[in-house]
Amino acid sequence: MFQRFWEWYQRHYLLNLSIATFLFLFQLFHLYWLFTDVVLIKITGQSYFAFPNIWGMISTFLDYSEIPAIISTSVLYIHLLRQKWAAKNFLYLLFINIQWIHILWITDEIIVERFATHIEFFHWPLVAAWLAIAIDYFELPVIYDTAKRLVREIKKNKKIPN
Repeated sequence: MFQRFWEWYQRHYLLNLSIATFLFLFQLFHLYWLFTDVVLIKITGQSYFAFPNIWGMISTFLDYSEIPAIISTSVLYIHLLRQKWAAKNFLYLLFINIQWIHILWITDEIIVERFATHIEFFHWPLVAAWLAIAIDYFELPVIYDTAKRLVREIKKNKKIPN
């Protein structure tokens, strides 16, 4: 049964890679919101979020696209590891799946609350919030890698044999 799944996955690799990449590209807006409207407020006291407030709520909704992104990208890196072991792919698989800790442990709403209610930097709920933010940014190298793979795969498929 698993063998049939992996054969199907390989036959539709470009589609699967595209889905994983596009799901994770939504996270870029969320990470932008997190940095400009949460982190910078804590550091500077001012928001640098350049969109109306409704976009902050939309960012929270987009953050839930992270769940299918984690699943699809995990399958992608498992597929790549099945083909050939590479430490980078294993590390990216780890970076992706550490997101579950962030999702299940401390949400962005909790982060915003902790930042608003705790002044001391080393108060443990605030340290936990900073850790959750750091975990969120572990997505960036994976987003870059999947996008690069997608561009490479599209270029490869457009080549016309002689």
